[in-house]
Amino acid sequence: MAEMNRRVLLKSRPQGEPVPANFEVANAPLPEPGEGEYLSRTIWLSLDPYMRGRMSEAKGYAANTGLGEPIVGGTVGQVIKSRNAKFKEGDFVGEYSGWQSHAVSNGAGVMKLDPKAAPLSTALSVLGMPGMTAWWGLMHIGQPKPGETVVVSAASGAVGSMVGQVAKMKGCRAVGIAGGKDKCDYVVKELGFDACVDYKAEAGNLFKAIRAACPKGIDVYFENVGGAVQAAVIPQLNDFARVPLCGLISSYNEMQMNPGPDWRMLLIKRVLVKGFIVSDHFGQMPEFWQEVPPAVKAGKIKYREDIVKGLDAAPEAFIGLLKGRNFGKLLVQVSDDPTRN
Repeated sequence: MAEMNRRVLLKSRPQGEPVPANFEVANAPLPEPGEGEYLSRTIWLSLDPYMRGRMSEAKGYAANTGLGEPIVGGTVGQVIKSRNAKFKEGDFVGEYSGWQSHAVSNGAGVMKLDPKAAPLSTALSVLGMPGMTAWWGLMHIGQPKPGETVVVSAASGAVGSMVGQVAKMKGCRAVGIAGGKDKCDYVVKELGFDACVDYKAEAGNLFKAIRAACPKGIDVYFENVGGAVQAAVIPQLNDFARVPLCGLISSYNEMQMNPGPDWRMLLIKRVLVKGFIVSDHFGQMPEFWQEVPPAVKAGKIKYREDIVKGLDAAPEAFIGLLKGRNFGKLLVQVSDDPTRN
């Protein structure tokens, strides 16, 4: 039987939380590369919260996924057939092939990867979009200064874990907010944060728990979550605090807007809140590459991967991501990685 292209399609648009019925796993004929194109085999697929917005009909910062189409997503693949002089068979590539086992590309926006420089999967985590998101948001919006307190929500995740570690490198007090003792222990004992607040254990006492961890107030709040965590943090921001607004995962499945915190506090305290999309700033990747990869290689920045096996597992894993079930950067291993033992 001829090899097929395994794909996960958007069957219907989620109404609130995504459910398995919103997805369809189907085979299609293996595509053939045309002149100037190559065919790649997907090895790693990144699962990220932003994908939830692409599944809806609401207007966002990028095009939504059409019904019956493969869901968007960053990938690492290997070229298996090429009619593009810049890519040869066997090359490893960082691309945006989505939730499918094979893809054709003309090479636009694709990055060649050297598995000797770093594990291939890091192109989707600490050395890829999540790492760049954390670094750019903290450094360019948060502008941390030695001695300041930096708080980050979803602290054990791919972005949050990086934020706290970079903050420590810059001489700051790093405080994480995460769900569960295991995640908080990891953030403090493995990543070197100064403190971590378990928002699940402190659900009825979140404001006081954050205040205890931040006795001098909060100078930078890197926002990934929103909701109750955001409401507990905002009153504790110092004058002229900075808030890089990266994500609001607690509201991605909501069908209507819920009452939020008292934003008048942002006015009173003259707080800078700036939303950002990291793809707007890929031109500054050289600055990121100059600082972050050496820190990862030296062990100053650590990372954790949460790997699920097989493309068919992607829908359930994604549903779990939106509920905080993952621990570290969530990746799907779609096929064998020949560079890993």
